Amino acid sequence: MTAGFVIDALGWVGAACVVVPYALVSVGRLAGTTTTYRTLNVTGGVLLLLNTWYHASYPSALVNIVWIAIALYALSTRRT
Repeated sequence: MTAGFVIDALGWVGAACVVVPYALVSVGRLAGTTTTYRTLNVTGGVLLLLNTWYHASYPSALVNIVWIAIALYALSTRRT
């Protein structure tokens, strides 16, 4: 197994960690204010950041850094 394969697999898992919870929020099956949703956003952002950085896609890497920061802020200010 090559490093590129592992990084790509992590990127796909990261994409699922972002898209699946978003879909569940969109159809009313999960609240966007839950710890689960926010934790999956952080996890997905980190995994996508690893993938985009590895592939030198720096604009996408920056978006994922912002995504992670927003998700961490939301986790830290959780009121429910």
